[in-house]
Amino acid sequence: MVVVSVSLTTFLSFVAFHAAIELQVIVILAVIASLLVTQFVGHGLVSPLNELTDAARAMARGDYARRVRFDRRDELGELGATFNRMAADLESVDRHRKELVANVSHELRTPIAALRAVLENVVDGVSDADPETMRTALRQTERLSRLVEHLLDLSRLDNGVVPLRVRRFEVWPYLSNVLGEANSAKGPAHSRTDVHLHLDVHPPDLTAHADVERLHHVVANLVDNAVKHSPPHGRVTLRARGTGQARGLELEVIDEGPGIPECDRDRVFERFGRAAIASHGKDGGTGLGLAIARWAVDLHGGRVRVAESPTGCRMLVTLPGPPRPAD
Repeated sequence: MVVVSVSLTTFLSFVAFHAAIELQVIVILAVIASLLVTQFVGHGLVSPLNELTDAARAMARGDYARRVRFDRRDELGELGATFNRMAADLESVDRHRKELVANVSHELRTPIAALRAVLENVVDGVSDADPETMRTALRQTERLSRLVEHLLDLSRLDNGVVPLRVRRFEVWPYLSNVLGEANSAKGPAHSRTDVHLHLDVHPPDLTAHADVERLHHVVANLVDNAVKHSPPHGRVTLRARGTGQARGLELEVIDEGPGIPECDRDRVFERFGRAAIASHGKDGGTGLGLAIARWAVDLHGGRVRVAESPTGCRMLVTLPGPPRPAD
């Protein structure tokens, strides 16, 4: 604005000097031209700010879909792009919050309704309080307890209050204990006694570094899912290998079930993912186990994914080795 105003005044002075125009006229023309330039440039500065203010007010009212459109390459354009990124992040957080509330309400409603129906039948004398009826009530209570526990775990993970206690451990006895719990009444998959669990660790004296409590949840959840979706008298293989020079750990859980469609392989790790809900709807899954497993693996700096497999489902977990000592 200053450059344009000075340039215009200089041009008018040059013209007046050669045309013999009086100085008063030149001053008036220069002031008028400067005011016009100031008005034009000021409008160009204020208009984007007004749009930004309106969008911010709309966001304060809960409208996170509002965006600003600045076709500029200056500081205002950068401010508009930053504002749009912030609005997109807030919109995503708000959408996830609403989905979480809706999904949690849905998941809580099912076991509570089932438990209420069982208890009402007992109270009304429709059914007796026999062991089978009590087992039905107990299953719904356990499902409700798992959901609450998973929600608490997610809350701790989101708030960053889950410290890792990494230590060295022997892989064979550790994984053998996990599979033993899956075969016992303590494991959530104990209802499928027809599925054979196989452990393959190479070399047999393989050791690794991880938070054994968090890793236990990851492995138990993957084995539980594999058992649930195995065919009658199927086989679930838990395989462990070292990753060479990095001294990391690679775990595979392989089943003979229907597998996971390629389009759903990323969504199964989302909280209450559609694929997870669809696959767990009949057996009491919460749709949170794989989300927590992914968080636990991420805390280790590793990766969990659905790997390619000719048949069934193959879940692959890769954990890094121990941190190198500082020089």
